[in-house]
Amino acid sequence: MKQDIPFTYNFQIIDEFLLQNVLKPLSLNPQKQLITSFAELESLIVEETTDIRLISNLQNTLELILNAQLENFPGNIFWDCDFMVSSILRQAVAMGDDAVAFLKTFTNKMVTLSELFGINQEIRFCYVHDFIYGFDWARWVQKDPQNRANVEPFSLIFLDYLLAKAQELIHRISLDQVTNYQMCDNGFRNPFPFSRKPEDEYLLLTYLASAGFIPVAAWNWHSQPVWNKPFQEIRQQLALQLNIQPQRR
Repeated sequence: MKQDIPFTYNFQIIDEFLLQNVLKPLSLNPQKQLITSFAELESLIVEETTDIRLISNLQNTLELILNAQLENFPGNIFWDCDFMVSSILRQAVAMGDDAVAFLKTFTNKMVTLSELFGINQEIRFCYVHDFIYGFDWARWVQKDPQNRANVEPFSLIFLDYLLAKAQELIHRISLDQVTNYQMCDNGFRNPFPFSRKPEDEYLLLTYLASAGFIPVAAWNWHSQPVWNKPFQEIRQQLALQLNIQPQRR
């Protein structure tokens, strides 16, 4: 008779996997250089739930998401996951008996997003920073704050919006109808007028973080996402102040 395999978890496995693939998993936290380890995040998770089945499935979710991000955004620089993990866990716990089904749905959407926006498809973005740190979300909320201000950055509603946006963008690229998403000389698409070469991206985002202009402080388990600041304008102004060169097309 087939026996059920007991659920187990060990988030240190994720740390080992990440270190095998990323030289330095950097944090945007102005107070530290490297991200919170997943072993540390495990300690926070078990304070929120004792459901071993849920925790085990959450570990699997994170492994699949990180693997997809590494495959599709190999040049990504900053890897903070604290708030994303906290958000996933809160949403899963709120689903009660449907928690594991929620995790599967969430995982599928996140993996698909990486595949659509990353280097292996037509969009070819270089980083996951705009998503993980909430720039995409803040821009989306600002278009309809009355209906969107209470929608979390890692909610299924917002993920569905990004999935639809990706399909629309791929269609426009196929028709050569994109103006802000032209291919750059480095082989990536950049919707911004300033360079996002690794050294420029690192400089700009660390300055933004130190000044408190990151919509989602993804390094903070208890982050309070902020949408009602002119993040887009601040980012472009700071790029000029830092003398970051225009993007070469």
